[in-house]
Amino acid sequence: MTPGEIDALERIADRAWLAAERATHGPWLLNAADGWSGRLNACWPLGTPEGGLEAAVEAVEAWYRDRSLKPQFKPAGETEALEALLTRRGYRLHTPTQMMIAEIGAAGSPTRVRVAEEADAAFETVFLGAEENAADAAERIAAFRRTPRPRVFATIALNGAPVAIGGCAVEGDWAGIFGMRTLAGHRRQGLARDIVAALLAGAKAAGASRAYLQVESPNAPAIALYEGFGFRLAYPYRYWTLD
Repeated sequence: MTPGEIDALERIADRAWLAAERATHGPWLLNAADGWSGRLNACWPLGTPEGGLEAAVEAVEAWYRDRSLKPQFKPAGETEALEALLTRRGYRLHTPTQMMIAEIGAAGSPTRVRVAEEADAAFETVFLGAEENAADAAERIAAFRRTPRPRVFATIALNGAPVAIGGCAVEGDWAGIFGMRTLAGHRRQGLARDIVAALLAGAKAAGASRAYLQVESPNAPAIALYEGFGFRLAYPYRYWTLD
């Protein structure tokens, strides 16, 4: 993808999953919540800020410290100068992640998947049950509730109990997939595949023709699942945190 395309997709992804507090520093996006999720608690340094990189980084650091949060950046694309500056300032590099994209083909929603516009109690039950950190899960669930419409939430229940979920936000041609979770004991049964199929079908019905998602690079099983739907690497990114 070109730098302009990366910038545009990053901004769409930011609007799909809204942080509790949002601000800007020039073209840079500042997100803050409770300090758990990277995307909800990081600066997305998109574009070139006035006054130079060092002044912009210092302003971002002050903004996060005012909120008792660690300064964190999520650069994507051609950001060598910024990353060199963050290295000199002692930032820690972590969580390599892939942005993957795909064209949405003909997709039907499997009959065992229930779709809705809200992240209901069943959705939240699975998300909380799949996370070891309840505070982290609560922060993300709050973000799901802020996801703009059109949106799709998918759930699979077995024997009356919800066991697998996923979410999707649509903006124009793009649909973003997020919140994929399957409870332990129900994995490797094709549930996540059916959830993705239902989300893509719902996104296409809402007018989307392309989809994107973020997945951590070491998660080979998830990457293989998404590749089966035609997803491919668009660009990698990593987080930079000042401890």
